[in-house]
Amino acid sequence: MAAKGDHVGISFYAFFKNKNDNPELLMEAATWWIETNKLDHFEKAVKIKSLVENL
Repeated sequence: MAAKGDHVGISFYAFFKNKNDNPELLMEAATWWIETNKLDHFEKAVKIKSLVENL
């Protein structure tokens, strides 16, 4: 965000490698992203940062 500004987006999948080596953590993150916060696959990074800071 520092380099690209407040309009940069982030994908849910950015937090994970291309392989599923920790399915429990993946499901926890998916639940938080999709079910708890009703977020789209791709969101503004500032929005995600704010949500995480307010946990």
